[in-house]
Amino acid sequence: MLPREVNDIIDVVIRHNVWRRQETINLIASENVMSPLAELLYLNDLSGRYAEGTVGQRYYQGTKFVDVLEDALSRRFAKVLGASFVDVRPISGTIANLAAYFALVPEGGVVASLPVKYGGHISHNTVGGLKALRLKAVDLPWDVENFNVDVDAARKVIEEKKPNLIILGASLYLFPHPVGKIAEIAKTVGAYVLHDSAHVFGLIVGGVFPNPLREGAHVITTSTHKTFPGPQGGLIATVLGDEVNTQIQKAVFPTFTSNYHLHRYAATYVTLVEMETFGREYATKVVENAKALAEALSAEGITPVAERQGFTKTHQVAVDVSKFGGGDKVAALLEEANIIVNKNALPWDKSVLRPSGIRMGVQEMTRLGMGRDEMQEIARFIARVLRGEDPATVKREVTKFRKSFLEIKYGFKLDKNIVENVFASLNLYM
Repeated sequence: MLPREVNDIIDVVIRHNVWRRQETINLIASENVMSPLAELLYLNDLSGRYAEGTVGQRYYQGTKFVDVLEDALSRRFAKVLGASFVDVRPISGTIANLAAYFALVPEGGVVASLPVKYGGHISHNTVGGLKALRLKAVDLPWDVENFNVDVDAARKVIEEKKPNLIILGASLYLFPHPVGKIAEIAKTVGAYVLHDSAHVFGLIVGGVFPNPLREGAHVITTSTHKTFPGPQGGLIATVLGDEVNTQIQKAVFPTFTSNYHLHRYAATYVTLVEMETFGREYATKVVENAKALAEALSAEGITPVAERQGFTKTHQVAVDVSKFGGGDKVAALLEEANIIVNKNALPWDKSVLRPSGIRMGVQEMTRLGMGRDEMQEIARFIARVLRGEDPATVKREVTKFRKSFLEIKYGFKLDKNIVENVFASLNLYM
């Protein structure tokens, strides 16, 4: 018999699984669900193993199968992305960013990036990774009307401040950044251009968002669990030469990691093949659904930002909800109705700690089979809550609505024999 405390923890996990997998509309823009096959392969013995070093040059024994997985994954990503080098060992997008900064920017160097309120991730700024590495930051200017980087103003900043590295890509990311134009400016000061592709990586692999490496970026960093629907993890891809790539490798290990969470490799590989197989259809539907949600919200009188630009060209929708009490209040109210979003700063906010906006992403609900009609229904649920209807009433309808969308699409199906073989290899039979 299990101790009561263990049963309590098991109960918490089960309750969470049921709530988030079966009862909620998840619109967190940085999350997704793996396919059943990928999730099964995420469960493996590598979760307790180490493989310090690189393929063929490990500091531990017992890594021959790790080498096979890591090499296959790196090579396949390199082919898909058109990269000269890929390192899949970073355990998150933030670790990938830190390693890239450490390799590309000299001590005390300068990085040009977007502030958080313009969409920059905390790891792009001195509130995060840049402060830890003691690097200086200068802000890239923002064009509020076009909801994008102001290229002309950025040119002046880059020419004056002469950054060693320019970071594009964002956490709030509605439209492709002008990578090619910024890359041309970067040449005049000898700066590297890094594109943080974490949010749009699945859209890049799916072929519906520009590949930054083909537009002039030297490096992309990314996580592997947002629009790319794999397990949590990160990677770095470059079009640089061997010397710089070796510095990146050394930054990943031994500087920032010693354990790469090896159990994710097989699931990530399966997800990559799924995206090669189903990715264009999936990514196209994601972008269509984001626009449909934005339009439906607008029709309900809850207008997302960037209406003049068509609201969005990614998986994300951002809404200024200041008239409804701000991002904190609205996100909490929607959670009471089983609609999961996050508060988010917008460019006109005076403080990122008191954001006026919420951010939504449609990638997970798209993978569960939702389309334009469902986006309209979601918009109606959101509008009812914001107009003052009791969230508990809406929650009951949301839960019922969600029960019709439980099967994960755009991925490989599970085979009984595969399940049995995986469980047998782990001695997990009852």
